[in-house]
Amino acid sequence: MANILQEIEKQIAGAKTGVARQNVGVVREISDGVARIEGLSDAMLNEMIDFGNNVMGLALNLEETEVGAVILGDYIGIKEGTECRTTGRLLSVPVGKALLGRVVDSLGRPLDGKGPIQTDTFYPVEKIAPGIIKRRSVSQPVQTGIMAVDAMIPIGRGQRELIIGDRSTGKTTICIDTIINNARLNRAAEQAGDKNYRPLYSIYVAVGQKQSNIARVIGVLEENGAMPYTIIVAAAASDNAANQYLAPFSGAAMGEWFMDNGMDALIIYDDLSKHAVAYRQVSLILKRPSGREAYPGDVFYLHSRLLERAARLSEQAGNGSLTALPIIETQLGDVSAYIPTNVISITDGQIYLETDLFYQGVRPAISVGLSVSRVGSAAQVKAMKQIAGRIKGDLAQFRELAAFAQFGSDLDAKTQAQLERGKRIVELFKQNQYNPQPVEVQTVVLWAVQNAFFDDVAVDKIKDCQARMSDYLMSRKPELMAKIVKEKALNDALIAEIKVAVTEFKQTYRS
Repeated sequence: MANILQEIEKQIAGAKTGVARQNVGVVREISDGVARIEGLSDAMLNEMIDFGNNVMGLALNLEETEVGAVILGDYIGIKEGTECRTTGRLLSVPVGKALLGRVVDSLGRPLDGKGPIQTDTFYPVEKIAPGIIKRRSVSQPVQTGIMAVDAMIPIGRGQRELIIGDRSTGKTTICIDTIINNARLNRAAEQAGDKNYRPLYSIYVAVGQKQSNIARVIGVLEENGAMPYTIIVAAAASDNAANQYLAPFSGAAMGEWFMDNGMDALIIYDDLSKHAVAYRQVSLILKRPSGREAYPGDVFYLHSRLLERAARLSEQAGNGSLTALPIIETQLGDVSAYIPTNVISITDGQIYLETDLFYQGVRPAISVGLSVSRVGSAAQVKAMKQIAGRIKGDLAQFRELAAFAQFGSDLDAKTQAQLERGKRIVELFKQNQYNPQPVEVQTVVLWAVQNAFFDDVAVDKIKDCQARMSDYLMSRKPELMAKIVKEKALNDALIAEIKVAVTEFKQTYRS
């Protein structure tokens, strides 16, 4: 027993110092990117194994007589009898601001043809999440620019908010809008020389996506000037399962660097359904026993240890944060499947996108009843909290009344008024993709709808009225908008100014 403990201590010491132990083994069998190696008695879990010719592997199975390792990269040159050696290093990726604006693979190697990444800092891909003492409660907002989210399901810095729904319901669009909106806020703060504003850097991890989809996302981000604040980690559908399995962990390591250095980062995992499938593939090839739906028993731990790395740190721990927006794709709206229920139980709330709403033209197709943020109004600007407190309840009530009213029974005046107001709220929450709205404009628009300023506008004219009001506020009332941003809360004087501005606009709109 003492000898085993000494050996473990020796291995850990070697890993910490990065001393190569030069333990040589021989490939006994290779198939589907997984090598079974004999002779590596010194290998550690998650250690990098050198197969020569710039090909590395990752030790994932440590058995009595052999080591199971996944090959990271092209395994065509590796054959039975190929020699390999341990490196004494855990798998690490480059981190730092040098990665901003770049597209990298799951090992942090550039894919964009812009030359090598200039950084000397590396983080291990697998890292223990910050402990409970290091964390603090979530209280700063992540402004998505999507009115339905910012008003009803607010996301805070350090939160983990799941985005869940069927295929092609706009899950990725919500994330891209959030990246674009924060890039605009970052740029505006830089131009204004605002030292108090904390920029939010974004990491978009594409797992198992088609390369054309990844290219389209990069194109949209470049078009909207968001790439200088964004890192793209791409493990496309054509990549092997090992790279797809590693990509979210590599992205998390890149995000943790910002968090550890007192900055704020947002990471999007698109999507964890494909990540679980890639991990299942790797596990089955490694002969790990399969459980429910053929997933290995540790698939919950796979996602929990990934998402637990998102946190908001206390002042003593550096005051940084990492916000996670994992995406899960459901089959025919089944949120009770294995992977969706796993991730729902790990996260701090979910934004559920409904297929029926999407095809009715309600986009983003957010289901008010099934969506929730467990951080709630703690992650909202106070002005938005004052205005939006009732809106979710109003909308949920409208959906109930609308279902009841379709039976054609006579409705009293109060119910009729509620239905008419609800129709207008639904129209206001419809939003074109890649068109995020500033929070001060959202606040005034929501105040206007709650105070009956939209009640006399026809439902089919609501979007036109809203667009013109937004233009009017930004072009004619910049002082009022700046005041809302600065004060962050609505007092009587500010509400009086908002009322005057909205009344003036309504007169011009009618004429």
